Amino acid sequence: MASQTINGKAFEYALLFEFYERLKPITSISITENEPFQNAKGCFLSFVEEEQDIFRITASAAINFLIDIEPRLSNSISKEDILTLEIVSDKVGQTGDVRDFLIIRSFQKWEIGISAKNNHRAVKHSRLSLNIDFGEKWLGIPCSQNYFDEIKPIFDMLTDLKVKNKNIKWTSIENMHQVVYIPILNAFRKELLRLDNENPTIVAENLVQYLIGNEDFYKVIKGNKKVEIQAYNLNGTLNLPFESTKPKAKIPKLKLPSRLIEIVYEDNSTTTLLISLNEGWQMSFRIHNASSRVEPSLKFDINLVSAPHTLFTNHIFIA
Repeated sequence: MASQTINGKAFEYALLFEFYERLKPITSISITENEPFQNAKGCFLSFVEEEQDIFRITASAAINFLIDIEPRLSNSISKEDILTLEIVSDKVGQTGDVRDFLIIRSFQKWEIGISAKNNHRAVKHSRLSLNIDFGEKWLGIPCSQNYFDEIKPIFDMLTDLKVKNKNIKWTSIENMHQVVYIPILNAFRKELLRLDNENPTIVAENLVQYLIGNEDFYKVIKGNKKVEIQAYNLNGTLNLPFESTKPKAKIPKLKLPSRLIEIVYEDNSTTTLLISLNEGWQMSFRIHNASSRVEPSLKFDINLVSAPHTLFTNHIFIA
């Protein structure tokens, strides 16, 4: 995971640096050299020159495309209309904003956000434990006492094991999937369906907004010899014209779901639930233990399996 984070931060820096290099001849531009910026720069500089070049070439390909679809990046009203590049702190993500860095023109009261990913498509990593009310945290609707009563014996057992031996490993729990994962997933599934049943239309929409964020953004995913750009245009703030200059491609507004269709186990899996919603949304929730030692909390690795056809996606191949 550490290398995943370092790669991701290095790619954030490469994007910011290439934006700066590309736009400084044509517009007033500044970089906010805050702590997250220094951290990302350090991650980038930890790679050998050859790898730095790959980050930069990939970033550059993405930027050429973003400049085409976001005319305000390269067009300013006057010298005072400065384009500011800022990497944001990871803490922001906890409030439902998944953007890694912001491009701001305060003069035009305009900003766009970018989420930079290196070879991974996960949307969120969220925890379950006895003192986490996922309903409240994710959806704004508290879980029932029944849910907590159902998961309590399992988390209590894990707490007891840890108290007896703080170095005890998960592998020492016999039939762990049957004893831990399945009962927790079943309780989670039952509670999510209940919340949806009692709050129709709200849960589906809030779940997607919790997972992909409540702000519009571009997701830039660096792959092997290619880069993928997805546009999460939920509120319609992306792809705006600048005066008479129009974007070179049209990005539709993304439709949020209004109902939860089903929650089922993935075929032959004891760890993964597939949640299907209307409008073409489907997510996989894979439960796992975050460390090798037993602790009374579990982690979800959440991925977008399918998105609506209105999710604008562009693949750029790099020689």
